[in-house]
Amino acid sequence: MSLVLTTASVPDRDKVAYWNDAVSRTLVPMTVAPRQDGPFDGRIATNRLGYLQVSTVEADANRVSRTPALIARSCEALVAVGVQMSGTATFIHDGRLAELGEGDLVVYDTTRPYAFDYPQRFVTYVFQLPRRMLGVADGDIRQVTGNAISTADGFGATLLPFLTALVSSAGTYPRTVGERLAGNVVDLIATLITEQAQAGAMDADNARSHLLLKVRDHINRNLGNPDLSPESIARTHRISVRYLHRLFEGEGTTVGRLIQQRRLEECSRELARRGRTAPTVSAVARGWGFISPAHFSRAFRAAYGISPRQWRALRTAQEDGGQSSAPTALSGRSAGADLAPPKG
Repeated sequence: MSLVLTTASVPDRDKVAYWNDAVSRTLVPMTVAPRQDGPFDGRIATNRLGYLQVSTVEADANRVSRTPALIARSCEALVAVGVQMSGTATFIHDGRLAELGEGDLVVYDTTRPYAFDYPQRFVTYVFQLPRRMLGVADGDIRQVTGNAISTADGFGATLLPFLTALVSSAGTYPRTVGERLAGNVVDLIATLITEQAQAGAMDADNARSHLLLKVRDHINRNLGNPDLSPESIARTHRISVRYLHRLFEGEGTTVGRLIQQRRLEECSRELARRGRTAPTVSAVARGWGFISPAHFSRAFRAAYGISPRQWRALRTAQEDGGQSSAPTALSGRSAGADLAPPKG
C-alpha cells in the first residue's frame, strides 16, 4: 500500500515547511525552495519492494539541495536513480551539470552533495537502494553520477519501460514477490551503471588520444623554438605538467625526450642535404632549437654514434658513391655502421 503525502489539505502558509519535511522523511534530508510566489503544491507517493524504495514526486517549480550538513543526518549510504517523466531539470552532482528532459535518467549518490533545479511543474520517479546492495565499483558509480542518461537507445531504452511499469504496480505485490523484484531492479541498475561507465571510459580514451595528437603536432610545429618545453606545452593546451607527463606514460618516451629526438631527426636531415652554401653545424642546431652547440653535439653522438660533422661527411660520401640520400641515423657507434633510425 502506498504512503502518500500531499500539501493539498495543508494551510498555504505551512505548505513549504510541510513539503520540506515530507520529502526529507520519505527520501533523504534535503532543502526545498519554491521558485515562484503563491501557494506551493506537491505530492509524493512511496512504496517499498524489499530494500528498494519506489517514489513518485509531483510538485511545482522548486530547487532541491542536498548539503554536507544534511548528509551528516543520514544513517545509510544510498544510490538513487531519477527518471524525469515530465518537465525538465538541471542537476549538479560531482562537479557535473546535466540538463534532464522527459525520459532521461540520472544516477546519484546520496552521500555526496547534489542539487536539482526544476523550472516548472514536474513529475519524477525516484528509485532508492542501499549502496551496499549494488555490487558496483565506486569508481564506476562516480563516473556515471551527474550525467543525463538517454532512454532513446542503449540499455536505458530497455530499462525505462520496466521502471515505469514497476512504479504503477509497486503497491500490488506480495512481500516475497517484491523482494525478488527488488533484486532484479538492482541487477538492471548495476548493468546500466556498468554500461555507462564503460562508455565514459571509451570517451575518455578518445579524448586522451585526440589531445596526444594535438600535443605531438604542436611539438612538430615548434621544434625550432628554444623555449619549447613541457611547461610551455602544458600552458598552450591548458593542462597541468603532471597531466601532460601522464599522457605520455604509454608512449614509450617522455615529453622531453620526444622533443630532443624530433630535433635531432630534423638536424640529421638538414645536415645530409647537399647545397652550394651548406649551413654550419651550429646554424643547423640553432635552427632546430638547440641553444648550446656542445649540448647538441653530445646529444647527436649519443643518438647516432658519430659527431654531426662526421654524419655530414659520411652522407656526402654516400651520395657521391650513388647511394640513397634518404635521411637516416646510425644504429652502430662507428662511421662504418649500417644506417637505421635513432634510438628514442
